[in-house]
Amino acid sequence: MENKKNSGLQRRAYSATRSLIRLLKPREDKKQRVPRQGLGSGLKVAFVHGERKLSTGAHHINQLMTEALAAEGVKIHNFYPRVRLTDTPAHLRGIANILFFHSLLDRKEEILKNDIVQGTTYTTLPFLTFPNVLTVSHFGSTARGFLHSVPMTTKLPAKAKKFYKELYKLDIVPELDFKTFRPLTDTADMEEIVATRVDACIATSKKVQVELVKAGVAPERVYIIHNAIENYWFTQTPAQIPNTPRPPHLVFLGRLGGDIFTLKLKGVDHLVEFYRAFPEVHKTTICMTANRKLKEWLKVSFPLHSMYVNLRKDLIPGALAPLYGGILFLPSRYEGFSLSLIEGMSQGLVPVAYPVGVVEEVIQDGVNGFIVTSLEQAVDRASELLRNQELRLTMALKAKETATQFTSAQIAKDLITLYRKIKANRRLLSNSSYTEGNLYPPTL
Repeated sequence: MENKKNSGLQRRAYSATRSLIRLLKPREDKKQRVPRQGLGSGLKVAFVHGERKLSTGAHHINQLMTEALAAEGVKIHNFYPRVRLTDTPAHLRGIANILFFHSLLDRKEEILKNDIVQGTTYTTLPFLTFPNVLTVSHFGSTARGFLHSVPMTTKLPAKAKKFYKELYKLDIVPELDFKTFRPLTDTADMEEIVATRVDACIATSKKVQVELVKAGVAPERVYIIHNAIENYWFTQTPAQIPNTPRPPHLVFLGRLGGDIFTLKLKGVDHLVEFYRAFPEVHKTTICMTANRKLKEWLKVSFPLHSMYVNLRKDLIPGALAPLYGGILFLPSRYEGFSLSLIEGMSQGLVPVAYPVGVVEEVIQDGVNGFIVTSLEQAVDRASELLRNQELRLTMALKAKETATQFTSAQIAKDLITLYRKIKANRRLLSNSSYTEGNLYPPTL
């Protein structure tokens, strides 16, 4: 018992001595808190998006933006809706998706602690009425753009019409057109309402900027910020790049979808005709689709064809790097940006692309790729590249150099500049010298 008492007294004496030493220790020796560093220090941003990891372009760019901003000192908070309407009739799915994000109002106290709420197109809708938070909508594309760019199957050229009828007969697609376009129309309407009311819209290309202005958004509220690709696209090892040029491949990279509307949107009929024009050339398809029957059909439809389906994204550079100097075909009828274009160029693929998304901002025709407006032009340009190895490899190098502009560090810098600008605009708007007719100052 005596030993325990002595032990207790010793512990208390030790603690008291340590406390006295800390008290008498010079102030400058105290551990200093290191402030968070980076361009975005002090900014707090709530990202509103869906929780499901669908590996779509929107999912990847949201993840990249949040990681890049956090690396620059921005405090990022992600918020996901928790409640979804189930068993919604097909014609009400657009409304169901919109209401899905309204469920975030049950977390409004957390969300409104941030300076800025950013979401994809219409997802910021629940927070437009709160005056103390700035709202930003990111438009990688627009639903109205989809609707305007995809014709009814009966209005397609004869070859394309025949192709989709073939898919229908093989039960690869259950219909030749959607039975109703109401969900897309509802989404398009809501996107436009939100776009005209948020503090800023981010357009990922000039084409999306034009679409938003046509929808009624004030031009000064639309900011072009190009998408970026992950850093791993720029870290190939020398072993991944062949020392001597391999036989050139025709390459498709991107999402195909599985329904009739998305297949037409992505120009799968263009891709099939393009591949069929070159029976003696190697082809590599790296695609995403949940349509098993489509996948099996594509695998066996062309000679000299290799196919990777739903490959994990960080493994794709390794699959593409050995194809340096190949021809990347972008057959889409519509893109808001086209991440796959930049991804392919980063691996030294030469693009042959329709003028969609960011194509006309990125490709210098005949320098780092070709811009085409018809399948006949696409086949002619690809044939020219296949005949002329020197031209093809020169353009491959230029394509690779062009892709280096689209890094995560650049998108973080652009986003932080936007956030600070709209915060400054809000402060200026609170000054009575700014009238309703002059909402935005000429310079900041």
